[in-house]
Amino acid sequence: MADLSPTAQALERRRRRVRPTVTQLAWLRRGLDQAGGKLPLFDHYGQRYDSRTIRSCIEQGWAEPWFNNPTKPDWLVCKLTEAGRKAAGTVDTGDDATSRELVEDLFS
Repeated sequence: MADLSPTAQALERRRRRVRPTVTQLAWLRRGLDQAGGKLPLFDHYGQRYDSRTIRSCIEQGWAEPWFNNPTKPDWLVCKLTEAGRKAAGTVDTGDDATSRELVEDLFS
């Protein structure tokens, strides 16, 4: 990282500190108790998770595609990565702690 400009270094540090949104966190936490870290296709209300949420988690490295679903090829069947387990399991202080408590109350 020493070869990067100060601006590039700041952007790199910022990129590494990205934390999941409340919706992403709810989705990721559902995989913590599942065999192999399988992530659900549907929320607790039976609604399909938004593909933007799923794709964003994949881009952040918190989830990875597990296998293709031949009957529903547009459905992304994913599992948690190690980074996803860490993101879903961490508890911070301040506003993030409050949002994580909200997730537990709303989606448990």
